[in-house]
Amino acid sequence: MSFKIIRATELYQQTGAYYVRIQAMARKYKIGLREEFDEFDTPDTKYIVITDDGFPVATCRILERSATTAEIGRVVVLEDYRGRGLGRLVIESAEEWIKELGFKTVVVESRDEAIDFYHKLGYRSDGSSLHDGGTFICQHMEKNI
Repeated sequence: MSFKIIRATELYQQTGAYYVRIQAMARKYKIGLREEFDEFDTPDTKYIVITDDGFPVATCRILERSATTAEIGRVVVLEDYRGRGLGRLVIESAEEWIKELGFKTVVVESRDEAIDFYHKLGYRSDGSSLHDGGTFICQHMEKNI
């Protein structure tokens, strides 16, 4: 395996993010394309894509929420690649880019079953309760970087 981390800013790179999201989330959870790809998926959106020998296997999306806060979302690892630390790698890669862009805080809307994963990466709940995120029950979490 030869993993490569890509800061996907060009369309051909972004299609890797879209592929992973369709394969691992939309198909598995029966999420329609309109729901999976929202108004925040634009040619200017920043994505991290991890490839294995050129094939996209993990991704996340980075959104600006304020002058000091960015959001990491749509974190997905293909099922065959789970348990190999790629979730951590995609988050850490996004955090590095976010920090370089000058943001001070990162927020995530964690699915309820991923809260412990984010705790291990230094994210903390803001004290709000779990909420309905549409398809999943979510918890708002944040981290200063």
